[in-house]
Amino acid sequence: MQMTKIALEEHVTRPQDADLPSLIARPQLRERMIDIHGRMLAEMDAAGIEMCVLSINLNGSVHTMTSTPQAIETARIRNDFLAAQVARNPARFRAFATLPLQDTDAAAAELTRCVKELGFKGVLLDGFTQIDADEAVHYLDLPRFRDFWATLAALDVPAYLHPRDPLESWSHIYDGHPWLRNSRWAFTPETATHALRLMASGLFDTYPNLTIILGHLGETLPASLWRIDHRISRMPPVGIPAQKSLSEYFRRNFYVTTSGNFYTPTLVNAMAFMGADRILFSVDHPFEHMSEAAQWFDGLDVLTAAERQKIARGNARALLKLA
Repeated sequence: MQMTKIALEEHVTRPQDADLPSLIARPQLRERMIDIHGRMLAEMDAAGIEMCVLSINLNGSVHTMTSTPQAIETARIRNDFLAAQVARNPARFRAFATLPLQDTDAAAAELTRCVKELGFKGVLLDGFTQIDADEAVHYLDLPRFRDFWATLAALDVPAYLHPRDPLESWSHIYDGHPWLRNSRWAFTPETATHALRLMASGLFDTYPNLTIILGHLGETLPASLWRIDHRISRMPPVGIPAQKSLSEYFRRNFYVTTSGNFYTPTLVNAMAFMGADRILFSVDHPFEHMSEAAQWFDGLDVLTAAERQKIARGNARALLKLA
């Protein structure tokens, strides 16, 4: 039976930003990314998706811009673009902001504008941020970002931690095996490690209401956190300010989505670790097809009726405070 669903990791881009070689080489992907009110909406209708939360795709991400003024200007332009798409069809679309974290004051101000003036439902963070130089990598657990997290906590909206590749200079383990990069593998350990840094930093002790969303059914963390906590308890390390186990933060402060991971045993594992209340349906449009995601979810026989309703839309409506 087809369920009415809400999807949260659904990427679009401005036509002006869709001329990157990676998209020109894949014209069908490019078309699906820019035709929001035509092709995307038709795919939503066919898949039983009542609403998508739009976010700007990683290609040309603000997080990769080493010029802070460029990042600030680009973020504002792209957020205005997303707001215009939502305004065309507010019954079907919401948005996550993109932020210039090269300047945390500017990022906090832009987040406040997006939430309070444009009605955005949170922020999508494209992993680490490069500041001033290509090799100047800054992860979001660093002290310089605490004012941004304070603003996010005060606004009480979630942050979706989205994957990106590690810098080539930081990832010699992939040398000679380029197929390991991107969403095939490298996205997963990169994002899982970033999430672990956030948990271990004490961030959630300072701001206990912070909410982080991870895609792909948790980037393997539901299957890994027991062992991580176990080894921490047996070999207490130096440099973990966190006051609780990492599993406690994950169950309290994190949600996971089904984006791009339509595999029933992985869903069952995530539910066993954190419960159905912390799982959200998503697709990962346009890199995955809404029809495939919906057909898998609608055909699941491992969920109770209550669990199915929560994951399909109930949890998202509560988290995003949808009327």
